[in-house]
Amino acid sequence: MRIPMSEETRAGFVALIGAPNAGKSTLLNSLVGAKVSIVTHKVQTTRVPVRGIAIAGNAQIVFVDTPGIFAPKRRLDRAMVGSAWQGAADADLVALLIDAQRALDEENREILGKLKEVPQPKVLILNKIDLIEREKLLALTAGANELVRFERTFMISATKGDGVSDVRDYFANAMPKGPWLYPEDEISDVPMRLMAAEITREKLYLRLHEELPYQSTVETDSWQEMKDGSVRIEQTIFVERDGQKKIVLGQGGKMVKSISMDARKEISKEIEKKVHLFLHVKVREGWGDDPERYRGIGLEFPKE
Repeated sequence: MRIPMSEETRAGFVALIGAPNAGKSTLLNSLVGAKVSIVTHKVQTTRVPVRGIAIAGNAQIVFVDTPGIFAPKRRLDRAMVGSAWQGAADADLVALLIDAQRALDEENREILGKLKEVPQPKVLILNKIDLIEREKLLALTAGANELVRFERTFMISATKGDGVSDVRDYFANAMPKGPWLYPEDEISDVPMRLMAAEITREKLYLRLHEELPYQSTVETDSWQEMKDGSVRIEQTIFVERDGQKKIVLGQGGKMVKSISMDARKEISKEIEKKVHLFLHVKVREGWGDDPERYRGIGLEFPKE
């Protein structure tokens, strides 16, 4: 596809914000048409803003999937919530995603209250509409628009893809005029080393779910291109206690082998190369209070 001349093009940033598990990562992947953000049933899966890049006509839209906004209790929580609001402040347009099943619960009302202070144009997206009656959707739309002035309201099912193309087209027309910000074949600006670690973290959560705290993290230690064209990757799964390490390893190492197999298959698919993945599991107590760890995953370290 030819990149149009700069005077013909539009480009800008759209921040996707909302409560945990509203479906932001699923929507981002659907808007981009490829997997750029990990998706699990565990709340607060997304930790740092993940940028997915979509092209619609002459417009290049950079979608920013921000961490879920919730009442922070720990330092990591505060860093994630701060990152989400910073993503909104830096965007050209802010899209609030609400799980229609949750309606205007306390968490969503708090987000709406703070969203009033954000000067950028705002769009409301009601997700999971296939799981709720139409009358409730109309009441939810009216209630949210009474609290915040939204330019448009969309009703979608991110999982099924219903209504997603209308959202993409609207954002394309809403972007400011200007040259594209990324090469036309780029779908994300997340470094592959970080994406590989995120993929492994996704498989870790999917396998263990409630058995493992979301503070667990994965880091890519080495990435070696081999002579045969394959890639040798070493990663470390960090947990906070010995008991968690035993859970990740599983009996006879079966669990970590399963996680490694799932991650290796997806990383190989993403980079279109054969992958040799080696996982290590280590205990790192109090990593949530280590500034270096925050920098490693792209978060600002909260001082308090």
